[in-house]
Amino acid sequence: MDKLSIIIPAYNEARTIGQLVEKIVGVRFPVDYEIILVDDHSQDRTHEIIRLLSEKDIAGRIRVFRNDQNRGKGYSILRGLEHAEGDIVVVQDADFEYDPSELPRLLEPILKNETDVIYGSRFLGKGFPHGMAFPNYIANRFLTWVTNLLFGTRLTDMETCYKLIRKNLMSALQLSARRFDFEPEITAKLAKKKSRIVELPIHYNGRTASEGKKIKSRDFFIALKVLLANYFRP
Repeated sequence: MDKLSIIIPAYNEARTIGQLVEKIVGVRFPVDYEIILVDDHSQDRTHEIIRLLSEKDIAGRIRVFRNDQNRGKGYSILRGLEHAEGDIVVVQDADFEYDPSELPRLLEPILKNETDVIYGSRFLGKGFPHGMAFPNYIANRFLTWVTNLLFGTRLTDMETCYKLIRKNLMSALQLSARRFDFEPEITAKLAKKKSRIVELPIHYNGRTASEGKKIKSRDFFIALKVLLANYFRP
């Protein structure tokens, strides 16, 4: 029987992290699951909140880790991957931009052995994702276009957080991303391995910088650099 590992990298997410975990626990998953919370040395009450959640977790599904200093989203994801006991891995942002109630539907093609990789697309079958700033929309579309051009993929949303992947495949990619370069690196490496990526539509509720969104304009250029570097890398 397959098991799902939900990795949640968190940095200063005290406002949302407790409600998010409660929402995940309330989802009826078709498989067993675990929640791996990696606190990236938050300066608010994030660690205190997730530690209490872990202590109250009678089912033993919640595990908590804390980085010794702020190291970035990619680092936190890879640290979570090291401790993951599931057969399938997904990253969940620590806010409410992505709805965990959609995860069971996204899991289905993997559980049916139809593919090893599912991307939840914010753009598939819809126009403008709710709450997404226009510059972010343009950046997302352009980076996805570059990905398709370089690697021959036919994606609509390379930068989506919801990437469900068989753990053995994800571990074999030898990822090295430390910050927001995780998304372009994993996509580029999956494409170079000729892994079949299936996209399914998801809902999205974007948040603003004032609400805690951390990605910056410089991350666009970092993503572009990562895509090009992986294209030219043997």
